[in-house]
Amino acid sequence: MGTLATHGAWRWWVPLLLAACLAGCGREHANRLVFWTFGPEGEAVAKLLPDFARAHPDIRVEVQQLPLSAAHQKLLTAIAGGTAPDMAQLGNTWLPEMVALHALAPLQRQVASSPVVAAPDYFASLWATNVEHGVLYGVPWYADTRLLFYRTDLLRRAGFDAPPRDWAQWRRMLAALSDPAHKTYGILLPTNEYEQLLSLALQQPDPLLRDGDRYGNFESPGFKRALAFYLDTFRLGQAPRVTNMEIGNPWAEFGRGTYAFYLSGPWNIGEFRKRLPAGEQGDWSTAPLPGPDGPGAGLAGGASLVVFQASRHQRAAWALIEYLSQPSVQQRFYQLTGDLPPRRSSWDNPRLRDDAQVQAFRDQLERVKGTPAVPEWERIAEMMQKVAARAVNGELTVGQATVEMDRRADAILAKRRWLLNHAKVRP
Repeated sequence: MGTLATHGAWRWWVPLLLAACLAGCGREHANRLVFWTFGPEGEAVAKLLPDFARAHPDIRVEVQQLPLSAAHQKLLTAIAGGTAPDMAQLGNTWLPEMVALHALAPLQRQVASSPVVAAPDYFASLWATNVEHGVLYGVPWYADTRLLFYRTDLLRRAGFDAPPRDWAQWRRMLAALSDPAHKTYGILLPTNEYEQLLSLALQQPDPLLRDGDRYGNFESPGFKRALAFYLDTFRLGQAPRVTNMEIGNPWAEFGRGTYAFYLSGPWNIGEFRKRLPAGEQGDWSTAPLPGPDGPGAGLAGGASLVVFQASRHQRAAWALIEYLSQPSVQQRFYQLTGDLPPRRSSWDNPRLRDDAQVQAFRDQLERVKGTPAVPEWERIAEMMQKVAARAVNGELTVGQATVEMDRRADAILAKRRWLLNHAKVRP
């Protein structure tokens, strides 16, 4: 699910029964609201619910925390078996599939009359990932994107006083900071992660799929340009040919100067602050992604709050969504999790506003782009990464790799084409 995977897979299901006694133990509640979360967000919600329970004593919230590795299959099984929760945290790449299954309740009517959820306050591309065929099915809960973590001291030592703003500057820096003979590199790009190449591809004018998302569009000039830049980084010895399983401790390697740039997400702010020694805390920062000709786009990731169509407690679910969408609650949620707020007004808190390393994400979020809104997208993204890894290892040229990506994407999308051509299902 891209953005949810940033927290890692949990090894067991930790159900959290919350708020049962907050409004008086032993009291019967009219609404028992089941809320599924995937990752540490469930623990954070436990600390946010007392205020909600006091304002809504008739709603009993039961938060169930699922392991991310099993969450997708668990959702599909629950939907098929009629045992879906009332609401859930849902990665925005999963939303098109849930809509195709007619599993989610539309939320546009609730938003239109809400004094809390204001669409213009949200980063536009994040909001757009929740809209299918003009209908809103989710409200962004937290934002995620990828940008550059970099060693400020190493850049200064190489003669650069600011991070790159375009690909040409970035290439010069990568060249100056790389010495493969001594196992130092300009950047770490794990070859089993697709988010890095995808971020470069989203900076191009060409869509990743074409003809109503019926076919792959990897042979487009834009994607070839992104793939060539990505592959050149390895070919020129500016990134090691390793997976994230071979890196060991990436924070320690970053601190040792094994690489000067790291293309990653907001959770690593907390990791670097925790894992690097105090004497190295002034030697790193973050910067928005450079694009081909200036500041570049990034991946619009994150998770949203959705309500399931079969829920008998949709009004109670919307009440909880409104509560969790309040800027003050989102600010507390950030303090508990490090998850970035999806609405601009939530960034007015000094903890966010005055933190330069976090503000780079605020800048990037104004220029994020969503991935194709098709249920098959995650399979296509994983395929893209696997073919790109073969190209990194010299098995395929840019042209051969893009032909292979289109061939495989077209096979993945075969059922979609049949439905669109014969069943008149909207794209």
